[in-house]
Amino acid sequence: MHVVLFSYQSDISIYTFYGWWQLVVCLFAFIALMAIWHHIGKNQKDYGPVWLALSVLCWAFSGLVELLFLHDNGSSLPYKEGLRSVFSLLNSLFILLALPWFKYLPKPFAPLIKSKFWVYIIGIPFAFALLPTLHKMFLGRTASAINELDVYYALLTLVFLGFVLWESFNKRRLPLLGWLALITILVTLLAQVYKLMDNTINLLLFSAIFKTSLIMLFFALALSWVKELTETVIPESYQLQLIFGKSRKTVGATNQTIIFKGFPGNQDRTVHLTPALYRLFKTFAERKLSTPEGWLEIKPKNFDSQKNYDINDHNELKRLMESLLDGLFGKKNWTKDKHFTPLKSTLFEMSENRERKIRLLVPKSNIHIDNE
Repeated sequence: MHVVLFSYQSDISIYTFYGWWQLVVCLFAFIALMAIWHHIGKNQKDYGPVWLALSVLCWAFSGLVELLFLHDNGSSLPYKEGLRSVFSLLNSLFILLALPWFKYLPKPFAPLIKSKFWVYIIGIPFAFALLPTLHKMFLGRTASAINELDVYYALLTLVFLGFVLWESFNKRRLPLLGWLALITILVTLLAQVYKLMDNTINLLLFSAIFKTSLIMLFFALALSWVKELTETVIPESYQLQLIFGKSRKTVGATNQTIIFKGFPGNQDRTVHLTPALYRLFKTFAERKLSTPEGWLEIKPKNFDSQKNYDINDHNELKRLMESLLDGLFGKKNWTKDKHFTPLKSTLFEMSENRERKIRLLVPKSNIHIDNE
């Protein structure tokens, strides 16, 4: 008798701790994520963090359910399990709604997630899982049948979330966080499978582990987003310093580099260019240093002449800009509006008289060319 009473009291203590932990921690995480969005994402009209915050809030409500039904004798078990399943389904739905707002998506899934049918793709399975759950909950059926539906929907969510987190962290040059995300997804998958078993204590342990890990990953994702915003800020021309390095021959290629100083962060950024593009960019620098005006002339389109022009066409400039952006921010980790156009305006100036002339805007004192 004493053993049974002690075991019951022990279980009550565990559920009490878990319920309060889930309510307080997840509510705090929700407020913190919303605060990050309010200060940064709101101005950019990025609602991805809002959906992630709402998904965490669902866990807080699940903790509240644990506390409300703490001393129930079993008569309200279908309601308790049903409410937990509903909040689990909502949690998965909000995570899936956040995915289209991610900047980096895996190529196989990107067209699907970005399509206008994404809401229906995730909404129809949600409705099929929610309606039977509510029906069985109010009819007072056994709880195990209710759990299965939200587990299947959660498995679908975890597959998409795992690929998207991996892509996001790797594109932002944070591979360790990418691997940590995959480990967390695996632990979460294990916890979902455990829901189909009867060992509730181990399930609580797994749930606490994966919820804590996912919350930390959401904050890491938010901070990586902030980090990217600061690192992709294009400095003004006077803030930039260009160092043209010596050519270094490697196996099968000639390594020609330019060091950019002045970008946010503690490290200088090194850009590797092909010999042709390096010569073109170096010509800009040499003309800036050697002449008062520093103009380079672009060859007119469909113009036959014996005159030698500095630049053959605008495509040559475009290739130079794309190579510089790939080196500064990562291959294709940039957009035309936020990176290409601002960087071009920072580096170059076109002649006002439409004379097909262009020059480097970086001050002479900020340009250094190493002797070959």
